[in-house]
Amino acid sequence: MGDRNAPKYTCTIHLVAILGLAFLSSLLPAAATTTGTFQLDDLRRIVSLSAAQISPDGKQVAVIVSRPNWETDENEREIELVDVASGARHTFTHARQSPSSPRWSPDGAYLAFLAKDPKTHKDQVFVASMRGGDPQRLTDNPQGVDSYAWSPDGKSIAFVAQDPPLNAKAIKAHNKVFRVTDGHFLLDKEIAPWHLWVVPAAGGQASQLTHGEFSLGTESGSTTTPAWSPDGTRIAFTKFPSAYWASSFRSVIAEVEIKSDTMRTVVDAQGSGYFTFAPVGDRFAFQRPRDGDQNNGDAVYVGSDDGENRDVTAALARHFNSYAWMPDGRALVTSGALGTHSVLWKQPLVGKASLLHLGEIQANDGLGTTTSAGPTGVSVSRKGVIAFIGSTTTHPSELYILDSIAAKPRRLTNVNAFLDKLDLGRTESIEWTGPDGFHEDGVLTYPVGYETGRKYPLVLVIHGGPMIASNVGFQRLAQLLASAGFLVFQPNYRGSTNLGDAYQHAMYRDTGEGPGKDVMAGLAAVEKLGIVDMTRVGVSGWSYGGYMSAWLSSHHDVWKAALLGAPVTDWLMDYSISFYQGGDAFYFGSSPWTSEGWEIWREQSPINHVRNVKAPTLILGSVKDANVPLVNAFEWYHALRDNGVPVEFYAYPISSHVPHDIVQVTDLYRRWVGWMEEHLKP
Repeated sequence: MGDRNAPKYTCTIHLVAILGLAFLSSLLPAAATTTGTFQLDDLRRIVSLSAAQISPDGKQVAVIVSRPNWETDENEREIELVDVASGARHTFTHARQSPSSPRWSPDGAYLAFLAKDPKTHKDQVFVASMRGGDPQRLTDNPQGVDSYAWSPDGKSIAFVAQDPPLNAKAIKAHNKVFRVTDGHFLLDKEIAPWHLWVVPAAGGQASQLTHGEFSLGTESGSTTTPAWSPDGTRIAFTKFPSAYWASSFRSVIAEVEIKSDTMRTVVDAQGSGYFTFAPVGDRFAFQRPRDGDQNNGDAVYVGSDDGENRDVTAALARHFNSYAWMPDGRALVTSGALGTHSVLWKQPLVGKASLLHLGEIQANDGLGTTTSAGPTGVSVSRKGVIAFIGSTTTHPSELYILDSIAAKPRRLTNVNAFLDKLDLGRTESIEWTGPDGFHEDGVLTYPVGYETGRKYPLVLVIHGGPMIASNVGFQRLAQLLASAGFLVFQPNYRGSTNLGDAYQHAMYRDTGEGPGKDVMAGLAAVEKLGIVDMTRVGVSGWSYGGYMSAWLSSHHDVWKAALLGAPVTDWLMDYSISFYQGGDAFYFGSSPWTSEGWEIWREQSPINHVRNVKAPTLILGSVKDANVPLVNAFEWYHALRDNGVPVEFYAYPISSHVPHDIVQVTDLYRRWVGWMEEHLKP
């Protein structure tokens, strides 16, 4: 499925990472002279940028720079400072383990960040003066810090940390039994809640502000970022019913008064999250599935203590990945998918939204991080200068600047310059009319060296989520397949977030048949171009893309090869043991164990149709994946093997939904491309 590890409170459902390998990035047009094609070894050279944070005065940007190290199999991260005027860069952190989440103090005199403490190996807050000197560790929480935010006056930092183990005394006495509630099947203990703390920015004793069974985070990655009120007297946060992600859909917004520890509910609409105060005035903003329906996109609501919360994005009626306030508090910058493009809008609090002028650049907000100012892939200075990470069809992530909201973007970095000298596959959008009258789209990448008049084997790479979308940003897997001589088709389908709420909502109680028809309509549109050898077509995907590949390979006999990565094959089993239980239930409007859901959950589980599969199938997954448990893959493997279908099954001994380390990512892509070469090439 998509990135369940990136739920609505961290990022979104069924992931980047998940799904499909929508590893987007950005780049300049290819240079006139090329030196070869994109190969597996080039994966080691790609530099990833994320978490761009512009300074309050708009003169420099702090950004996380990540480089893969093949020898250690680690992603080596540093925080770099980039000059907005010149693009000059210098490393800010040295010899810090896994720095992340850079945050400027309100006056820009200090930069804070999270990094592993050498003694505890837990993330702690470090603060460094821009005048020089070594960063000083500010926190020493035994459980580590998950998120934090500066107070408006810069004198305090609020942070979120997990409570100590609930049954530590019993565990010490060798009694490790624990209560099973909403947790997933891989847990071996009851999960303690996350709570809010505050510590003086100059150093000192931290004090805990919230207590109780409710939580500011969950076991599967959703952690609130504290939001200080403009006067610094209150801190707002997303309040989850418990520390388990399965109940996270019932979150509300609460706040605590610092002096008295008094807590109250600010927004009682369930599903609310990503709360921020406006930089001026008494307004606030938050995100919530439009009208409270989890099958709709996430809308951006604006309200105040004295007024009604209003969906300012209602006119666009689509999913928004994130938002950020403009300095005057009268408008927001929102991000989301528009067709096969990742875009930014200016959204006035009253009036019509307008697109920002990004040209060919895709705003890869999903690669950013939740900031102290809010959950956004863009960062805005006090004068309205905007920093973001972007990509193009031929170039991975780089840092861009908009000098004003009406300006055209300037690229500040060129960390992936080597790709300008490679011969890459041409990528473009393709559109068609699908079932039920939907206007649909996808992304088509041509083989390197494409010749007019020839027909080529085709590989479908289906995104996960399902609530994300394929776009024309740089994608490593597509380019590797293009270099191997394949056409690559990445179809969007109902449930995707790029064509509005009606399209996204259309997969409600129709998780397989409807999306499957959408994909097949897209395949027919590509076939009409006259460039596909329809005797050599493969289907593949990760997470929900794996589900769709299972569904399509069990319902259509056109595939000569199939690849299922982390696939959902059995909805009932997936609902019962994954951390994502509540999310699955929203797709069907019921539990699979009630009369209302008894038939539909079973009918739309691909495992019930597995005897129809004929295509040789490669199955991949992660052993400790709590998002889409590997049990799904085991069921599919044994069913194909027992029915005489050629099948191979490989598992990565990791706990993430998809590999992130360079060695196993390279292995994954090698197997993906190799399987298609083995079965689709003459």
